[in-house]
Amino acid sequence: MTRLRAAAFNPWVRAAVVTALFCSAFAAIWWRGPAWRDVYHAFDFVSWRWIVIAILLNLASVLTRAFSWNITVRQALPLPHPPFGQVFSAFCVGLLGNAVLPARAGELARVAVLRRHLPHGPGTSVILVGTVFAHRLFDIFPVALLVVYVLFTAKIPHWAVSGLVVLGLIGIALLAAAVLSARRTGNPTHIDSLGTVRRLWTMAREGLAVLRTLPAALAAILFQTAGWGCQLLAVWAVTKAFSMGVPLPAAALVLLLMNVATVFPLWPGNIGLLQAAVAFPLARYGVPYSTGFAFGLVLQAVEMSIGVGVGLVFLAREGLSFASLRKMEETTEEASVENVIESEPASTT
Repeated sequence: MTRLRAAAFNPWVRAAVVTALFCSAFAAIWWRGPAWRDVYHAFDFVSWRWIVIAILLNLASVLTRAFSWNITVRQALPLPHPPFGQVFSAFCVGLLGNAVLPARAGELARVAVLRRHLPHGPGTSVILVGTVFAHRLFDIFPVALLVVYVLFTAKIPHWAVSGLVVLGLIGIALLAAAVLSARRTGNPTHIDSLGTVRRLWTMAREGLAVLRTLPAALAAILFQTAGWGCQLLAVWAVTKAFSMGVPLPAAALVLLLMNVATVFPLWPGNIGLLQAAVAFPLARYGVPYSTGFAFGLVLQAVEMSIGVGVGLVFLAREGLSFASLRKMEETTEEASVENVIESEPASTT
C-alpha cells in the first residue's frame, strides 16, 4: 500500500499517466473524429473581429469573478486586507495553473500567491483555501439560472438532460451544507491533529464567513453571475464569428456543456473531449459536426488566451516560475501552502 501511495504521488508516474491518456484520446479523436479537411476549411470565412470581442468579454469575465473572490477574502480575513491588485494577480496565476496543471491545482496556486503578501500568522492559508471553496460555491447561482434558461429554450440532447439535473442537485446539496457549516466557528490554527476529511472540512468552513453577511454574499454572487454572463456573450460572439446563425440559447447550452466536460480534467484542457461535447448539441441547430468541432477549438483557444496569457503576465509580476506552480500542485494533499514557495522572494507590489 505504501508503494502504491508513493507511486500515486510521484510526479513522473502522474506525468506518464496523463501522457498515456492524452495520447489515447488523441488517437481516438484522430481516427474516429470529424473530417479534418472540413474542420480546416471551417476557418476560411471566420470573422476575426468577433474573436477579438470574445477575448475582451472573457477578460471582463475574469475581472468580475476576481471581484467576487476579493469580497469573499475580505469577509474571511482580519485587517489589513490585501488590495484588489494582489487578489487579481493571485486569481490570474490560479487560472494559469488550472490551464497547465492537472487536477485544478491552480486553485491552490492562487492561495499560495496571495498568502505570500499577507502578514497574518498561522491559519491564514487555511482560511484562504476556504475562500476558494466559498467562491466556487457562488457558481451555483449563475449555473442554476443557466440550466433553467437552457431547459426552457434550448434543444438539449437526451444524454445531457440527466447530466444537467445531477449537476444541479449536487450544487444545491453543496450550497446547503456550506450555509449550515458557515454558522459554526472553529479554530483553523489547531487542525494538525484532525483526520484528513475533518481537516479539509475545517479549511472550507473558515473561508465561508461571507455567507454569514447577506449584503457581502449578494455582492459576491452578483459579480460571479456577471462573470458568467460575460462568458455567455463570449460564446455567442464566437458563434457569430463562424456565422452559425444560432440563437443565444444554443450558446448557453454550449457554455454549460463546456463546463460539464471540464469538471474532471482527464488531461490538460480535455482537448478533443470538449470539442466533441460542443459539436454534438450544435448539430441539432443544423451546424455541421466539422464546423462545430472547429468552433470548439477556437472557443477553447479564446478561453485559454486569457487564462494563459494574463496568467503569464502576473506570474512574471510575482517573480514566480513554472517550477513554483508544480511545487504547489505536489503539496495539494497536505494543503501546506505556507511553505510552498518559501524559497521565492516576495513581490514588492
